[in-house]
Amino acid sequence: MPSSVLRADRVHEIERLAQRALERYPPALRGSAALICLSENATLRIDTRSGSRYVLRLHRQGYHSPAAIESELAWLRALDEAGLEVPRPLDGVDGSALQLLELANGSIQPVVMFEWIEGDEPHPDEDLESSFIRLGELNARLHAHSRGWTPPAGFLRPRWDHAGTVGADALWGDWRCAPWLSAAGREVIEQCIVTISARLTDYGEGPQRFGLIHADPRLANLLIDGASTRIIDFDDCGHGWFLHDLASALSFHEHHPKARRWIDAWLEGYARIGRLEDDDLAALPSLIVQRRLQLLAWTGTRRGTDPVTALGPGWVAETEALCRRYLGRGDPLKAP
Repeated sequence: MPSSVLRADRVHEIERLAQRALERYPPALRGSAALICLSENATLRIDTRSGSRYVLRLHRQGYHSPAAIESELAWLRALDEAGLEVPRPLDGVDGSALQLLELANGSIQPVVMFEWIEGDEPHPDEDLESSFIRLGELNARLHAHSRGWTPPAGFLRPRWDHAGTVGADALWGDWRCAPWLSAAGREVIEQCIVTISARLTDYGEGPQRFGLIHADPRLANLLIDGASTRIIDFDDCGHGWFLHDLASALSFHEHHPKARRWIDAWLEGYARIGRLEDDDLAALPSLIVQRRLQLLAWTGTRRGTDPVTALGPGWVAETEALCRRYLGRGDPLKAP
């Protein structure tokens, strides 16, 4: 069967599952379901007869446990109570924000519904400096909240340290399994891994440097609405270096000619709320390369999918070049 037909069948299957999930929610939250994104999770837009709009997330089975999803929701509620504009989870008819559907094969499908947030996903070829300023400020507010918040008992989220991002057993896979890697590139990346590990070990995991973070505020997880920049999709939130959030903001575009300007803009916004020391800035190149290699590992676990095919061998070659610049002059970005 042609892949396009398979994709259409898959979309229909997801949307049918969404309709079943909607039965767990009050009638006012039910409506038509349209798939808007299929990545780690399936994300659908729900349009009700009254004209209201919501987001339904069907979690990728086996990626996060129910306890980990409940922990994400606990932080979102705390952020919302603190006045930060984040996705707000909605309760089902049983009063729980996390719904667990038992499928015909006996597996469990976690489901969460959120209020709709207006905005458009930014594109790297747009003028993004003002958006990165606002993103830096928003990240600083998230980090300040993280440092002062005491998670509830049983709080469970991934650990995005060196081993968790680029280790052999990293959550997103082993970078060695990535497609299109050259033999010379593998050798360079191996050297990078050793160098990054040493530098981040020296940097350390003190409470002003390492804590609960969003961990994936890339362009696809931002919504721009006029002068507002909002972060969505806290599905990968976990414990990591605070500047991992800046490295993640560049995701897939670390080699872009404007990347240095985006970093400067983010730092400008961050400085309005938070404070970074020279040691933090010195660790940033290592965190940028580490994030890029985490994404490289991600491509290996999704060989043949449309997103990885769209990246292509050129993106992997740029990754190798980025690593060479990091090893050669300590700066992975292209010269201004």
